[in-house]
Amino acid sequence: MQRNWIGVVELVTAMMISGTIGFFVVVSNQPTFNVVFSRCIIGAVGLGIVCASLGMFKREYFTKRNITLAVLSGVAVVTNWILLFGSFSKASITISTVVYHTQPIILAMMGVAFLGEKLNFSKIFWLLFAFVGMIAVVSARDISTDTGTDYLMGVIMAFGAAMLYATTVLLVKKLTGVPPHLVALTHVSVGTIMLLPLMQWQIMPEGQTEWGAILALGLVCTVLMYIIMYDGIQRLETTMTGALAFIYPIAAILVDYLAFDRQLTWLQWVGSAAILFGAAAMTLRWRVPFIDRTNAAKLPAK
Repeated sequence: MQRNWIGVVELVTAMMISGTIGFFVVVSNQPTFNVVFSRCIIGAVGLGIVCASLGMFKREYFTKRNITLAVLSGVAVVTNWILLFGSFSKASITISTVVYHTQPIILAMMGVAFLGEKLNFSKIFWLLFAFVGMIAVVSARDISTDTGTDYLMGVIMAFGAAMLYATTVLLVKKLTGVPPHLVALTHVSVGTIMLLPLMQWQIMPEGQTEWGAILALGLVCTVLMYIIMYDGIQRLETTMTGALAFIYPIAAILVDYLAFDRQLTWLQWVGSAAILFGAAAMTLRWRVPFIDRTNAAKLPAK
């Protein structure tokens, strides 16, 4: 019981930290490549120290197959960060985070396409439910405070980031037996190498606020968050993990409102709520009552 409570506290804390990522990205006042590179190199140093202290650098983890999967998933997750961070300035932290949280829906579709998984009627219903929400969010661009082109591009970038994250999950699932901290270290190390040639050294943080945002993004939102998040996931059931993950978009919405006074239109609110509700239903495998009754009526008597 105590183990579960520790896991809940850790995961809740990790999701709340995740909700502040957009704030630190905006406050850093840096180009997207610079922000992601800074996160990767600080995270690589921090996670490297953690992995070394826990004795994770074992030869058995570094097989050719594991290295290939870790590098490919690293490219996917770092590109996902680039798209997501870039979308914040175009569609707002709130809208980008909500659209990004279509990951469970995309993951379910990828499971059908690549893993042979089946969709039941309830899943199809929630997919359509969330899709209607996505249409509402996209349609709201003409009445939002943002310019239509930038807003739409931000939504597309956030959705692309969600697709890349879902791809990362599928690849990481194949890394059985590899400590998650080591996987995270590989990801940020790949990101450091990827973005080093793209780093704009002439545009560096100028003040304490900007440097503080960069350090918080690397140390708190990467090193600390990954450590407590993975430990919490290992302590909890999958259903509980999926439920607590929805603290992330809620925290991001609150941070966006409190820090930047972001006001959404009614259509954006409705669309955002539909996306999150549909994603939650997919994650927690909620059944649609009238569909369940229909299916039950077709079952033969025992």
